[in-house]
Amino acid sequence: MAVASGGTKAVQTGEAMTISLKVNGAQRSVPAAADTPLLYVLRNDLALNGAKFGCGLAQCGACTVLLDGRAVRSCVTEIGSIGAAEITTIEGLGTIEKLHPLQQAFIDEQAAQCGYCINGMIMTAKDLLDRNPHPSVAEAREALAQNLCRCGTHGRIIRAVLRAAENTRKT
Repeated sequence: MAVASGGTKAVQTGEAMTISLKVNGAQRSVPAAADTPLLYVLRNDLALNGAKFGCGLAQCGACTVLLDGRAVRSCVTEIGSIGAAEITTIEGLGTIEKLHPLQQAFIDEQAAQCGYCINGMIMTAKDLLDRNPHPSVAEAREALAQNLCRCGTHGRIIRAVLRAAENTRKT
């Protein structure tokens, strides 16, 4: 028998069970197999569509969310492996009334062209700024190197991350 978070049991991997997840501060339960990718649960069961399906191989970063504050690729993270960890999606960062400093900086720098990669970029940048509130240009580039942007807005994205770091220092 496999045991998922909260002690929920299933007869075998691949068989549906109820799994309890803490997402954006709220406890949520979903019927799914333990080997279901977190991305599918977020989008299909919880209607949190910020994380995008890009490659399905953890290579592009479009699906990035935070798991206990660390950036992870939700397309390859099985929900049965999450346990009691807290999941934060782009929807959990700020509100329309009060954007997170990173969200505001990305708007101010016009860092999105098509916007497909931006949520993953912001979540990766959040992990970076939480660990290093004052990154250099080189550190920001290195942190975001595995997040792909096909539109070529990397320069504006880096400026947005550095702007958010600067704006956070002022508050």
